Amino acid sequence: MTDRKVCLMKFFTAGIFHKRLLTAVSTLALASIVFSCKTTDARDLAFAAINYTQEDVLKDEVKTIDLMLKKNPVEALWRSCILLRNAPDFSGSQETFGRCEDAVVELYKSSLKEKKYLEARRIYDSLVAVCSGKISLLEYDSERLMSMFESTMPTEKNVQDGHKVSKIINGTVTIFVDKGIKIEGGLGFKDTVLGSGFFISGDGYIITNHHVISDCVNPAYNGYAKLYVTLAEDSDTRIPARVVGYDPAMDFALLKTEVDAPFVFTLGSSSELETGDSIFVIGSPLGLVNTLTGGIVSATDRDLLPLGKVFQIDAAVSPGNSGGPMIDAKGVVKAVVFAGVQNYQGLNFAIPVECLKAELPYLFDGGKRKHGWMEAYGKTRRMSGSGARNEGVEMLYVMPGGKASFAGLKEGDLITHVDGKPVLSMDELHLQLLGKSEGTIISVTVSDSDGKSRTVPVYLASRPSNPGYSFYSGDLIYSSLYPIMGMELVRSSASNKNLYSVTKVLKNSTADSSGFSEGDMVQIANVEVDKEKNNLQIVLYAKKKKQGYLDYAMSLQIPLEGSMYL
Repeated sequence: MTDRKVCLMKFFTAGIFHKRLLTAVSTLALASIVFSCKTTDARDLAFAAINYTQEDVLKDEVKTIDLMLKKNPVEALWRSCILLRNAPDFSGSQETFGRCEDAVVELYKSSLKEKKYLEARRIYDSLVAVCSGKISLLEYDSERLMSMFESTMPTEKNVQDGHKVSKIINGTVTIFVDKGIKIEGGLGFKDTVLGSGFFISGDGYIITNHHVISDCVNPAYNGYAKLYVTLAEDSDTRIPARVVGYDPAMDFALLKTEVDAPFVFTLGSSSELETGDSIFVIGSPLGLVNTLTGGIVSATDRDLLPLGKVFQIDAAVSPGNSGGPMIDAKGVVKAVVFAGVQNYQGLNFAIPVECLKAELPYLFDGGKRKHGWMEAYGKTRRMSGSGARNEGVEMLYVMPGGKASFAGLKEGDLITHVDGKPVLSMDELHLQLLGKSEGTIISVTVSDSDGKSRTVPVYLASRPSNPGYSFYSGDLIYSSLYPIMGMELVRSSASNKNLYSVTKVLKNSTADSSGFSEGDMVQIANVEVDKEKNNLQIVLYAKKKKQGYLDYAMSLQIPLEGSMYL
């Protein structure tokens, strides 16, 4: 019997098809289900935390740290710090920490000697986070180190406010990605991607969107792709360009051309922008170069990118505008245009310039930007009632065996500071993490449910493209559905391991919009992830309180990316 027939038989034997079907918040019709059946039994494995009271376990941890020290000294230092904090009386704790500390200090000195300033800053920040006693003995303090790094970045020229619009427009470029000829209906057509960009240095560095040049850096793309730019004052001459660094998550790319910039834009601040403020956009919509459009900020807090909120604007934006600057009346960059919704006039978006400034060091470092994350999930906690204000980021889920879990962070903890800086919202936390790379140790201050505060070091793992898949693959299915779907489940049957009761539903989550509430009964029939690991597809039997506990069959498709992963 085929997998598909087995799936359908389960539906019929459950007596569900004779009752009405419901497909909620789904792009996958129930009639087209072709998943292979899969239960949760095979994945009922739980992560076992380290028992710091057993000496043999502590000795094994020392061996693990020593092996790690050869490959990743910074992570070994973090593990040794956790060991020292949890087992200070164990004879090997202090010795192991000292050994790791010495190795990381030598790595720091080596990075400085080789002028790898970004790497040196990562190591220095990590030493500070674990309260290393060697910090005072190091040659450079953090401010000096940062100034050394900034000295390696291109020098800006011609930067001043008050230029005429015609002068400002000369600092923008039109970007072409020539992909040769594509065949449609037996006919050949020129295949070209258009975008916009703007100079941020006098010696030819340009900012644009990643999606404009993605075919130039995508290892899975096997076709032809050649990158050019044209200047605003000379639209006939195509100038070769190369990609220096790029970030798919934040949709930024840094290009380099061998020309002197006619005008260099100033990167300002967008923190003071409010709904209704006037802004202007420069770009090449549909290839129409030197186009200036104006409008207002329609909203300041749209969740369209995984690591921060973006502006919604009503300035006219069309294909070709992507990557162009959003400026104020003085020509100062406030954001980078990255998207417009086709067929919806006036629904356009731009990324705040603060995100770009946090990203620039990593873009200049070259290659694909690798973000760090704590392997957890959370949301901004806001006080209720009059005078409501943000209190911090509440951890709703901590992946078993993940970095946050290993550091001792728990569900319900409230993050209030990172590296000593206040964090009152998810936006502020994301901005802090944008300034860090994977492999950095950060200092996280949290308050528990009793209001007690503690500070712990957390090592930032490499953030995958779809972090929800890490939860799905690293935890029990029903537990991972809480961060992925927004529905907390507990087993309600000893004989049927796939039958659960809903104990909590997150507001504005997939579960919430699908009509689930506390007390509903859920049976997981099948769970699948697509090949790209972008979406989780789940088939549920549900008895909902809101529908009088009638039986429903539901098919949902849920994205494995979002703005609440941290």
